[in-house]
Amino acid sequence: MFFGLSYEYLLLIVVTLAIGGLATWYVNSQLKKYTRVPISNGLTGAEAARRMLAYYGVTDVAVHRGGPGQDFFDPRTNSVTLSPDAFDGRSITATATACHEVGHACQYAENYAPMRIRGAIVPVVNLASNAWIFLLMLGIILVSNQLTTLAIVMYAVVVLFQLVTLPVEFNASRRAMTYMDTIALPQSEQGGAFSVLRACALTYVAAALTSILQLLWLLGQRRE
Repeated sequence: MFFGLSYEYLLLIVVTLAIGGLATWYVNSQLKKYTRVPISNGLTGAEAARRMLAYYGVTDVAVHRGGPGQDFFDPRTNSVTLSPDAFDGRSITATATACHEVGHACQYAENYAPMRIRGAIVPVVNLASNAWIFLLMLGIILVSNQLTTLAIVMYAVVVLFQLVTLPVEFNASRRAMTYMDTIALPQSEQGGAFSVLRACALTYVAAALTSILQLLWLLGQRRE
């Protein structure tokens, strides 16, 4: 067994960096493009979020103004946080972002199974994501198959978490698009919102793909 800087590993690094870089570039380009396109109903992202919550009958969910890049739903406080651009913005990007996060709030209200599973494994993932690399390095130094195997198992848990995240994110975007269709936004604006949400989903796909490639490499090294 040899965990070294082989040609295969260098190629893996190049491929994963390329995947991540292309995904980031595409997401940023779509977000910037549709941030410049105003939404025809004139609502801010915060107003769109509150109306979507009311439409689905989801109560007791606060919508907060966060810092730059802070767009998320927090099940611990049952609240949606939006970045300043999404909270105050009146663009397609702001509406799509806000409705996507409300989609997560709807999932939580309905006890959506993939979200429940993801939440259940968060404590294990937090431990595994921080510990696996140290165990791997220690296993290499001590030439311990047990430690390297444990490290790979922990990394596999991280990969599993990323895979479970995919349906959660896709479903939240689907809910957002369904809602935007009910409020009769023009097709061009719905198309723009779909482009934004598809681009954001790509980041999760790219992260999962690169993690799977890394896991396959680790398993290949383990067999050697």
